[in-house]
Amino acid sequence: MRETVAMSSTAFQQTPLQDRPAELLAQLLRFDTTNPPGNEGACIGWIGGLLEELGCEVKILAAEPARPSLIARLPGEGSSPPLLLQGHVDVVAARGEWTHPPFGGEIHDGFIWGRGALDMKGGVAMMLAAFMRAKAAGRRPPGDVILCLMADEEAGSPLGAEFLVREHAELFAGVRYAIGEFGGFRLAIGGRSFYPIMVAEKQLCWSKATLRGPAGHGSMPVRGGAMGSLGKLLERIDRKRLPVHIPAVTRAMVEAIAAELPAPAAAPLRGLLRPALTDRLLGAMGERGRVFDPLLHNTVSATILAGGEKINVIPDEVTVELDCRLLPGSTPELLFAELRALTGVEMELEIMRHDPVAAEPDMTLFDGLAGILRELDPAAKPIPLLLPGVTDGRFFSRLGIQTYGFLPMQLPPEMPFMQLIHAPDERIPVEAVEFGTRAIELALERF
Repeated sequence: MRETVAMSSTAFQQTPLQDRPAELLAQLLRFDTTNPPGNEGACIGWIGGLLEELGCEVKILAAEPARPSLIARLPGEGSSPPLLLQGHVDVVAARGEWTHPPFGGEIHDGFIWGRGALDMKGGVAMMLAAFMRAKAAGRRPPGDVILCLMADEEAGSPLGAEFLVREHAELFAGVRYAIGEFGGFRLAIGGRSFYPIMVAEKQLCWSKATLRGPAGHGSMPVRGGAMGSLGKLLERIDRKRLPVHIPAVTRAMVEAIAAELPAPAAAPLRGLLRPALTDRLLGAMGERGRVFDPLLHNTVSATILAGGEKINVIPDEVTVELDCRLLPGSTPELLFAELRALTGVEMELEIMRHDPVAAEPDMTLFDGLAGILRELDPAAKPIPLLLPGVTDGRFFSRLGIQTYGFLPMQLPPEMPFMQLIHAPDERIPVEAVEFGTRAIELALERF
């Protein structure tokens, strides 16, 4: 028995790393790429070395020396446009109590544990393994495949995707479609296995509200001053929603889910698509309604307050920074009008950052990607997804590139997927990494 174990271990070590995507991910997790400061250089350098060993030509580009990104190209037959695989290697801080070390890359109970296992080194491992398999096998996909692994996504991407799109757009010439985060994971609803494929994301619209009023001595209260207006603003956006909007992607997603559920469960979902009922039904759904709420409204979250200099001086001006997210097709001007109408507060509103996205996604590759999921999991019900957050896809959209969030993972129904992202004990099943690698491998062969 001991001899058999030793031989198996040796054989395992001789298996190419691209055929061991779980071990590839474990290695990636051992690089501490917490952003800030990022320090993605060692991780990107290690990946570059793997690719160069296979004979790939690798470009390393950096806005700052310690914050590089990597681009490699797999030549295709030229019968299709290039396909972009894009992902990021930086992660958020690993705060809180962890069962296993966040940068240990350890495998326990069938899971790979570590910061970034889900967001998004797990996806990077899938893409990298699929790309390396194609290169090692000498495959020529229909079009070139461009692998782009980047820094700085968790801090808004000024040193990653935004830098590459602005300074090196020629590297993506001819690309129409990309695979990136965030989607392809199994989502259990009503006993069915849904696989949301991200086809659109909301628009980042960071804004600042300035509220003014009379100043005064702290001993002589001011009614209706800047602080009072701030309180009214915060109370209204905490308790009320902005008006309902139903983007085409949200409608398609809700209808696809409802079509698979029994009538009693489907009825309230379809009711979400009737604006007169939407908010009432969201309230009745409780925690489940949180999934759909930001897909049906522009949203505003107060995050940073500033005002006042001395405890005994009533300020004449206070500001609040607002993390606003716009639905596709909405504009900052529409949002500001909705916010003023909702709150009834007089304020000056200014845009701090706006990253627009296309009003309607290009769905050309959706059916093909959905077919891959059905092939690998006959119970799969692929559905389009509007992401309430943002990804690097918003920068590539400036070059006319449609990103599909397609990092397939067969997750156990009991796994609290969304609650683990950016949280302690982030982990991914070993089998999910294998599943996703195979799905992306098929995508490279077919598109």
